Amino acid sequence: MINIFRTLINFLLPHRCLCCGVVLASHDSLCADCFNNITFISKPYCKCCGRPLYTGSTEADDLYCVSCLNKRPNFRYSRAAIRYDNFSKRLVLDFKFAAHIENKKLLARWLYLAGKDIFEAGADLIVPVPLHYTRLLKRKYNQSAVLAGELAKMTNIIVDYDVLKKIKYTLPQTQCDGKQRHKNIKGAFTITHPERIKGKRIVLIDDVYTTGSTTKECTKTLLKFGAKSVDILTVAKVID
Repeated sequence: MINIFRTLINFLLPHRCLCCGVVLASHDSLCADCFNNITFISKPYCKCCGRPLYTGSTEADDLYCVSCLNKRPNFRYSRAAIRYDNFSKRLVLDFKFAAHIENKKLLARWLYLAGKDIFEAGADLIVPVPLHYTRLLKRKYNQSAVLAGELAKMTNIIVDYDVLKKIKYTLPQTQCDGKQRHKNIKGAFTITHPERIKGKRIVLIDDVYTTGSTTKECTKTLLKFGAKSVDILTVAKVID
């Protein structure tokens, strides 16, 4: 009976590609054409910030970019699953702004794969980048928190949804250039319960890493209030 009901549902509401909408045999996925248009970030990349490095070896594990060699960032590792480009932008922005929550399982699977070395190094707590309450009321959900919840199911790592709080209303970072982004987000976050992060290895979750201003400010706040380390894990990353 259950199988008959499932067959009927699949006939009336078939699984569709999360990008183009073509009918698929499985759910929460992309068609072959759309999948082939996604550029995944793979080795070799900087061991610290995850920026792709163009070398002859695809197995190198201890390479650093010039920027991280000159000045080590405040986070331990930063990883992203895919390159943020004209094709992947639609998938990410539909999830972020158009309430396409159905994208969460696919994006969280990519997060999990991208963060493999972070989880192997050890992580105690997952923390999503928060929204200011006014933006949360308007959008109805925090896309980073949704991703964090899905990732927690895969890793069995606890999520703390409200320990990191945004207390300053800021312009959308997309409306600011590089220098303005840093100034715009400075002092925007605080910690509600320092005892919940003290001595913990934090995995900070966001959707897109552009200049890193937001995640670096979150990292700064988490470390200031006692976190042992912070790793940044995002779905997509802007690669210059």
